[in-house]
Amino acid sequence: MIQLRHVPDDLHRRLKAQAALEGLSLSDYLVREVRRIAERPTLAELRVRLARRAPVAVPEPPARAVRAEREAR
Repeated sequence: MIQLRHVPDDLHRRLKAQAALEGLSLSDYLVREVRRIAERPTLAELRVRLARRAPVAVPEPPARAVRAEREAR
């Protein structure tokens, strides 16, 4: 059980309206949203993932590639 206190009235109304638009109770809507938040990796997890990736070698400097693309238009 999670209890959230001191939720401003305007935020409560907005969340309740969003839940109603999706045909959900406020509780079901918030559980779904909290689940989405929990499933997203944290910044620390993302940094670890990125550190494990192999560097990418590009055939030309990005600025040159962008310039060439612009000039081709």
